[in-house]
Amino acid sequence: MPRHRATLILPILLCACQQASQQDVAAPVQNGQAPSGLERAAIESGVIVDAGRISPVGLYQRRHEAGRDLLCVVADGPNKFRMGAEVEFGEGQTCKGRGTARRAGDKLILRFPRAQCTIVATYEGDRVALPGVVDVHCADLCQNRASMEGVAFPRLAYDEKAALAARDRDGDMLCQ
Repeated sequence: MPRHRATLILPILLCACQQASQQDVAAPVQNGQAPSGLERAAIESGVIVDAGRISPVGLYQRRHEAGRDLLCVVADGPNKFRMGAEVEFGEGQTCKGRGTARRAGDKLILRFPRAQCTIVATYEGDRVALPGVVDVHCADLCQNRASMEGVAFPRLAYDEKAALAARDRDGDMLCQ
């Protein structure tokens, strides 16, 4: 008889826990969605970074067999930034542009005025990731078959000085 009661009590406890987690304290909303209870707990304990509290200013870079992907971001007013990006896919296969950035929750909206290109990138605090599909006008920033689609830039430095010192493959300042 006690075993039978345990099998009845377990589903009731699970249901109660689920209802309790749905009634957790209010959490900050980003992009129309509040983080889950597990995500909030991980942020509060420091297991994952709260990207909403970290400035995107800094230098992001990834080296790979075909070259280097580089993004620099510097402050240009409240929630406004200047940025430059260069993506390499080997000799003659590059994308490069300069423009502005604006933060919107966990996104960075990158605008490259020369090409009339806008990219909504994911900002994770320690990484900026471009989506797998970008604005068709972004092709004007690229040579040959290169593309900015799906490129991720891990953070290398958090300071503006490093971002201002970034140089493209021709030696030109990328964020000046």
